[in-house]
Amino acid sequence: MSATVAPEDVGFDTGRLERVTEWMNRYVDAGKLPGCLTLIARHGEIAYLESVGKRNLETGEPVTLDTIWRFYSMTKPITIVAALSLLEEARFRIDDPIGDYIPELADMNVLVQGDDGRVWQEPAKTPITIGQLMRHTSGLTYGFSDPGPVGDIYRELGIDMSNSEVPLDEMIGRVAQAPLCFHPGTRWNYGVSTDVIGRLVEVISGQTLGAFFAERIFEPLGMTETGFSIPDGTENRFAALYGPTKDEAGQHGMSLIDAPAGSRFTTEAKLHSGGGGLASTAQDYFRFTEMLRRGGELDGARILGRKTVEFMTMNHLPGDLAEMGQPVFSETSFSGIGFGLGVSVMLDPAKAGVPGSPGEFAWGGAASTAFWIDPVEDLTVIFLTQLLPSSTYPIRRELKALAYQALVDDPSGLDFDLLDALGGGLE
Repeated sequence: MSATVAPEDVGFDTGRLERVTEWMNRYVDAGKLPGCLTLIARHGEIAYLESVGKRNLETGEPVTLDTIWRFYSMTKPITIVAALSLLEEARFRIDDPIGDYIPELADMNVLVQGDDGRVWQEPAKTPITIGQLMRHTSGLTYGFSDPGPVGDIYRELGIDMSNSEVPLDEMIGRVAQAPLCFHPGTRWNYGVSTDVIGRLVEVISGQTLGAFFAERIFEPLGMTETGFSIPDGTENRFAALYGPTKDEAGQHGMSLIDAPAGSRFTTEAKLHSGGGGLASTAQDYFRFTEMLRRGGELDGARILGRKTVEFMTMNHLPGDLAEMGQPVFSETSFSGIGFGLGVSVMLDPAKAGVPGSPGEFAWGGAASTAFWIDPVEDLTVIFLTQLLPSSTYPIRRELKALAYQALVDDPSGLDFDLLDALGGGLE
């Protein structure tokens, strides 16, 4: 693999970027990751693109640029873009109740737990809106990660968006049978909200979510290897999925969770999960992030208007995630981080405890993948691996430090060498 420009041409220090390679190798050599790939671009030019390790430990195949990965929740921004393309046609409004389009979700109950431990349900004070679904303040949750009573109900009802054999409309019907975790709009909670947005796209468009993605996003952007199943004949390029292990001596290792052969991604899915169902490549996803970085357009293909992208990537919460009752969450810090429509939004790097810029937007996936776009620095970073869960190691926070420490140009445009030569300098 090679970058497209010299790092110095876009403000990076080559030697400092090599620290990213050393970091990836440390994880792989320690048995913590099977293999990984990092892409760092500025002004749309790739300054760093390197991979280490294996995409399949059992076969020994290395990570390559055309490796296909499970992107899981990095599907969410794509689903939101799809929905916003319909918003631009005035097919819905952001504050519309979702029940106007999916009637089963019109009259929801909220599970309430009293101080004495007693649990009951009461009608939601307000209907769930489309905007609340997009920003995860709807009251919906995930059964696999919610240890509370609502999570128990999700598991009992079989609400599982990874079950590709159950059609999406039927799965959303199961969601409608469960109570909400809280009254809509009062808290932030990660859950199946984006899958409901995917169903909204299907209802409005009359197409499956996969067909709509292909027509509105993938084909215009040239994302030829992104979908709810991998393309025929590409199984040998599909990465295996692993989970962490540790032996009695404390040595790190990995166990196979999902092999390429026989994976659900190798057959056509009946359920198109807008919350986490896509597989893709680094090349394809970079096309998507470039469209967002450029304000909704890439190579003449206009996916969204510039102001729509601005609307998507601004903070839609009254404050940060911490103020919305969100505990520590593996996909992002909570203090100093807000949330837009389908993406987290950096508000205050000092509060977040990581380098960055206000207005930077990002998200990640359950298999420890991540991306962010920094409009201030005109920077894009994509990291890909396949380790579940994403909370295993602090990969994202470490990569933030590594990417920004390599950025060395002067944003003021001052030529310090020239100033020194002239005997000047700054007081």
